[in-house]
Amino acid sequence: MAGLAASYGSGAMTNTMQDVVSNAKSMLIIGSNTTEQHPVFGTMIRQAVLKRGVKLIVADPRKIDITEFATLHLRPKSGTDILLINGLMYIILEKGWEDKEFIANRTEGFDEFRASIEQYPPQKVSELTRIPVEKLYEAAEILATQKPMAVMWAMGITQHIVGVRNVMDLANLQMLLGNIGVPGGGVNPLRGQNNVQGACDMGGLPNVYPGYQNVAAEAAQEKFATAWGASMSPTVGMTVTEMMPGIQEGKTRLLYIVGEDPVMSDPNSNHIRECLEECEMVILQEIFPTETLPYADIVLPGVSFAEKSGTFTNTERRIQLVRKAIPAPGEAREDWQIVADLARRVLSSGDRQVAAAPHSAWDYTSTAQVMDELAALTPSYAGVSHARLETDTGLHWPVKDAQHPGTPILHVGQFTRGKGKFTPIDYVPPAELPDDAYPMLLNTGRVLYHWHGGEMTRRTQGLMKIYDEAKIEVNPEDAEKLGLNGKRRVRVSSRRGSIEAEAWITDRVPPGMVFSNFHFPEASANELTIDALDPVAKIPAYKICAVRVEALN
Repeated sequence: MAGLAASYGSGAMTNTMQDVVSNAKSMLIIGSNTTEQHPVFGTMIRQAVLKRGVKLIVADPRKIDITEFATLHLRPKSGTDILLINGLMYIILEKGWEDKEFIANRTEGFDEFRASIEQYPPQKVSELTRIPVEKLYEAAEILATQKPMAVMWAMGITQHIVGVRNVMDLANLQMLLGNIGVPGGGVNPLRGQNNVQGACDMGGLPNVYPGYQNVAAEAAQEKFATAWGASMSPTVGMTVTEMMPGIQEGKTRLLYIVGEDPVMSDPNSNHIRECLEECEMVILQEIFPTETLPYADIVLPGVSFAEKSGTFTNTERRIQLVRKAIPAPGEAREDWQIVADLARRVLSSGDRQVAAAPHSAWDYTSTAQVMDELAALTPSYAGVSHARLETDTGLHWPVKDAQHPGTPILHVGQFTRGKGKFTPIDYVPPAELPDDAYPMLLNTGRVLYHWHGGEMTRRTQGLMKIYDEAKIEVNPEDAEKLGLNGKRRVRVSSRRGSIEAEAWITDRVPPGMVFSNFHFPEASANELTIDALDPVAKIPAYKICAVRVEALN
């Protein structure tokens, strides 16, 4: 049976949003459409630029809205982020702008790292990324001399087969410049969904217990075995993207899906449908009918955020109390109640023997009780309780005890591992590039007015009046080559599927690239996306694949 799984990765912002906008002298946003996908933080960044004169560099193939506030907009070719980052670090080292004291006192592995960077001179990087050499030098100077500098990124960096490598290279950049553990600096991933940080913190990943305690570590196994009264397996489980193909491989027999719509949100939708069709049993816990619903054998009625209690932990590690505001309709129940009820029924089936332990019979009566157990087992949440969250809304983990104030900035003084390790990161090309049959690149993402699979936002009349159907962004040069000539619709095809939608002729995308979203089931970008994965995080390469675009009559 495939267990519950949260989103990919376990990174979190090292600095808070308020710290970044108050103290950074420069910022690098790379792979994040911040004002559309994180509009609150995006507004804060705009204000920092306008009121404090923060130097903002945006690296994105598309001319997204935040570029209007940028000192410099770098438009790398999709899939060349490592080339860009390494090229900037080459210039920083060439000019002697690195933070020598930080490197000497707080890092290791610098010499091997420096040797690897020598392979990325500006001219080579410029040719491969299509960013002019002079812009590379301008960007490097701003980042190196306007300190502290904060780096922000999102899924434009991670949703590649080199997603982990991209993030590690950004960490190299911030160590090179000494921007870790200081106000206004840091490495700051912007989470793609609300409370995905909390889900990962709670152990919603296949390789860790709550608080990122490794399932293979004997001490962690013993601690949770004692607390839960059951033996703990040291075997790492499957990620979401391994569970689906695991159905056809005989590794996954049952799926329990809570608040997820894989037909809309997973890559290569046709393959997802095939897998769900073959799965022996699919249990779906939802608040609305979704595209995945037809494949469910059992449907359990969950509740929305306004109908439940508990906590959310956001992208800056801030733990926030959520209070039930309205009663649940019909037979709908809070997710934790449904899960506990299912667990009790499994235990009572006679197949499991569980020793006496706190809540070994899943007899929780409130989410506050769940949090108390979590605090007892999880060092980073040790000082967190619902009672404390009633009055303290500024707790950022780790919160080490009931008197600890939380940790707004991570890695002050030293890293968790002691010294930060520089890691040589070499460029790896994308899994699929354009060819004669599929000559263009597809980039995918969201738009401001809709969220993810759109099951809630497409039910919102006001939002649908603004953005009521899928649109394909096409550069004017490509529109002319395609012979659109005023035609409004295009067909976009990949090796996995085809969609038809309205074309939006715009220079937001560069020539040779189209952009599509996945909010509308009749024309979802995930009919096209490739299911190639990052070998470490197992995140799909949503952000780049080869497509063919045709004008429709």
